[in-house]
Amino acid sequence: MKHLTADTLAWCALAIASAILAAQPLAWLVRSWLSPAYGSYGYIYVLLIIGLAGMSLLSGRPKDTRSQMSAIALLLLAALIRFLGQVLAVNILSAFALALDVFALVGLLRLNQRPFALSPIWMATLFLFSLPAEVVLQRTLGFPLQMVSAELSCHMLSALFSNVVCDGVRITLEQKDILVDLPCSGASGLLLSLAFVVTQNAVMRPHWYVGGFSLLAVIGCATLGNSLRISLLAIGLARDLDVMAEPWHSLIGLVTLGLTIAPFALFYRPRSAGPRESCLFTQPAILPKPIKPLAGIACLIGSIAIVSLKANPVDVSGRVVAPNLPAQIQGHLAQPVPLTEMEAQYFEAYGGQAQKAQFGPLGLNVVSTRAPLRHLHAPEICLRGLGYKVRFLGTRYDSVPSAYYRAIGRGGDQWLVVVSYVPQTGQVTPSVGEAIWRWLNGASGTWSSVQRITPWTLDTRLRVQLDAAATSALDIHTIKGTDI
Repeated sequence: MKHLTADTLAWCALAIASAILAAQPLAWLVRSWLSPAYGSYGYIYVLLIIGLAGMSLLSGRPKDTRSQMSAIALLLLAALIRFLGQVLAVNILSAFALALDVFALVGLLRLNQRPFALSPIWMATLFLFSLPAEVVLQRTLGFPLQMVSAELSCHMLSALFSNVVCDGVRITLEQKDILVDLPCSGASGLLLSLAFVVTQNAVMRPHWYVGGFSLLAVIGCATLGNSLRISLLAIGLARDLDVMAEPWHSLIGLVTLGLTIAPFALFYRPRSAGPRESCLFTQPAILPKPIKPLAGIACLIGSIAIVSLKANPVDVSGRVVAPNLPAQIQGHLAQPVPLTEMEAQYFEAYGGQAQKAQFGPLGLNVVSTRAPLRHLHAPEICLRGLGYKVRFLGTRYDSVPSAYYRAIGRGGDQWLVVVSYVPQTGQVTPSVGEAIWRWLNGASGTWSSVQRITPWTLDTRLRVQLDAAATSALDIHTIKGTDI
């Protein structure tokens, strides 16, 4: 009875400690599914995991195998990840620890020992797709994905046409300028293809090196598939076909995505690793009986201490060299717009500076920072969070390189939002992905996001004049070239 009591106490302490560590990341993850700002459909992967787990549970009883690793080891690893996420104030890092909980649950339920067996490692990997991974991937690797896709598309088009001119993410085909914008980076298709193969690995349970090779293979196929998609869109645009309209745009994407995963759906049948993945974490710890409850209580106290730590993010922006907003634009005097309470608290916590002003029909928003990964993002993130429906219209280089968006409010109001990202060195880019990539590669100093917002129905000539006057007043000019 004493032995049972000690084990029970240890289990309870470990369970409560795990729940404390998981509570905040889980709440944030659910909010990312519900918030339009993230545009995440991560809950679909959670439903997939639940479905696979249910099929495994219903398939029959597990074999009787013993645990090979302590639950405390798992909890300590989760605590380390949670500690880093808490101190660095990076929510998505804290949410990574939830994958360890999935790993543990697969082991506790012995899903890898049932007739329909599942791999704990690959099930945990599948859970990672429930995070807002597309937003992160586009922000951090979006620009190199754009460059690779543009380069491959250029080679594909050059094999069919003789008058193809390639310049970075810009492709000219039959005198028509085609831009490989950030949405064309292929991040969405890459993640869907990876999730498909990860699901296969969760069910087929291949040897680790086979599973790893399958991920490399699907990354290559997804890159080629995205380049094929861009090439088909480019050919359609060159032939004056409205391939950017629905349903053609989505249909081309679905066809190329199908071609990407077809080889894996038809031919990928790896040999199972078999019983090598034994049922893990079915005992609290391999420790002397009197030590078990003490270890559990120690983990419980440690988890409370971790979630109580004060955040000390390392990506706080230092002192910025923010541009001065003009006193007037085209005769319209500046009317300062105060920050919301949430915005003021954010910039107080993470540094940087935001300025807002209204110049007649033109709204001007400037965010300046030395930490672009923390502060800079595409306008659609905030606009979706405010309830707007946002459509990306494309990128233009005819004056100041800028990305264009159409925003429609709940009341039917419509706006044109134009944004450029300006480093202290002056080399303007319309892509937040390029801005962040250049910053990661050493383009330090102050970066500014300059948004110009006008009513959709505003006279086009007046809008052009206001935009030109605003960028001139802020001393934004074009420097050719996109090399980093």
